[in-house]
Amino acid sequence: MINYYEYETSPRKEEEFIPTRRKRTEKTVHNAEEIRKKVKKAQAIETKKNVKNIIQIGVVFILLLTISYRYALINSKFSEKEDLKATLSELQKQNAQLKVSIEQGMNINNIEQAAKEKLGMQKLDNNQKVYISLQKKDYVESSTSQAEQNKESWWQKLLKTLRGE
Repeated sequence: MINYYEYETSPRKEEEFIPTRRKRTEKTVHNAEEIRKKVKKAQAIETKKNVKNIIQIGVVFILLLTISYRYALINSKFSEKEDLKATLSELQKQNAQLKVSIEQGMNINNIEQAAKEKLGMQKLDNNQKVYISLQKKDYVESSTSQAEQNKESWWQKLLKTLRGE
């Protein structure tokens, strides 16, 4: 070995390294195959774990999505219910106001005034009245004769039609 200092930036090679190849024996080949099998088995186990984790994450995601969808449905139905309640209270107020206005308008004086002004009606005079005199006797026919005819059986009716009666 040389013991002097060099000023260059490139390293100096003292000896060239040539790797030595070892011969593969049956034992090393068998060990390599066992190692490959173990690695494949470990990879299969790792893959199963990953798939299981992905499925669990998917199930949790679907569960959360379902819960949020149900909440959205409940929220929309609740807001619809509140809108209907508001509409109902408004209609009840209008109904109460209309009842009050009807009660105020049902006064006999108001009705008479509206009939005179809007319809041009007027009170009856004695000239417009017509009197009819009715007899005191009541002329009502009893329905006993019809009841007797209805009491005949179908057999008797058939005989009468055959005889020509």
